[in-house]
Amino acid sequence: MNENMHDVVVIGGGAAGLSAGLVLARARRRITILDGGAPRNAPAAHMHGFLSRDGMPPAALLEAGRAELAGYGVEPITARVDEVAREDGPEPAFTVRLTGGASLRARRILVATGLRDELPDLPGLRERWGKDVLHCPYCHGYEVRDRPIGVLATGPMAVHQTLLVRQWSSDVVLFGQGREISPEDRERLAARGVTIREGQVKRVVADDDGLRGVELADGRVVDRGALFVQSTMIPNDGLLTGLGCAREDGLVRTDGKGRTAVPGVSAAGNVVNPHAQVIMAAAEGSAAAMALNADLVEGDVQRAVRHDRVTGRRATEFGGAVEAMIAEAVLGDRRHGL
Repeated sequence: MNENMHDVVVIGGGAAGLSAGLVLARARRRITILDGGAPRNAPAAHMHGFLSRDGMPPAALLEAGRAELAGYGVEPITARVDEVAREDGPEPAFTVRLTGGASLRARRILVATGLRDELPDLPGLRERWGKDVLHCPYCHGYEVRDRPIGVLATGPMAVHQTLLVRQWSSDVVLFGQGREISPEDRERLAARGVTIREGQVKRVVADDDGLRGVELADGRVVDRGALFVQSTMIPNDGLLTGLGCAREDGLVRTDGKGRTAVPGVSAAGNVVNPHAQVIMAAAEGSAAAMALNADLVEGDVQRAVRHDRVTGRRATEFGGAVEAMIAEAVLGDRRHGL
């Protein structure tokens, strides 16, 4: 095997990528982890729902993961990947080209590049994102419990999100933003005590102490202590689609073990599962790494079998030639009466 060839290059150093790297390092695989250094959850002060890590700052989790990997001789490299190209040959092989001109070669690729959130264009909203302007009730609902909460109707799941949020507060307002709300949904919301504000939201009102409310187009301010927003989640899957990975319903399709439609290319975490929380992304990275290692083991076995067949045949051919030479020499001696 070419000593410059990695077993796996992991692209993305978040929970999915680091978890995959840990499994592969423990499997004694030669790997490199490339991290662009812009995690999606960087604005959040804490993460939740991760057993044994509840309340930990996201950056602290990544630091702990990198420290664990260092114990196995793996240190993630901060780098941006411009392109991953397939190499010609009977087995999967790839060239990973980095910004700045450097490149790596790998037998397998694992993409764990996450996603980015596109937010509504409202003054004041982005500045509070991840603090008291939030997207996931399971991630942040408990921290804003019993506050007056608003939900901005920015997507088709607005009613569903509002009814979820109602679990954490009895004072919930849905800002309709002109979206049509069916009579059935209005009845369901009313039954749970949710107020609907029909007018357009003009801006998010906040000061140094946090969110204060939501200003409507007519100038009225509705006091709120937290606001939930359904962002538009855009997977960072350009490397995968550039390799020809098939998509389905807007996402790159994978099997239950992270394999894409392109042999040798796997993906895990938010890049293929936008709704995965940190603990789920880490689990997906681990599962993808185990599948990758199993694929590599099978490739190693097949290569060893081919080697033995070739070297065995050559040995047989060589042995046969020697036997023929000896027989000819004996026959010649007999002809000469020796």
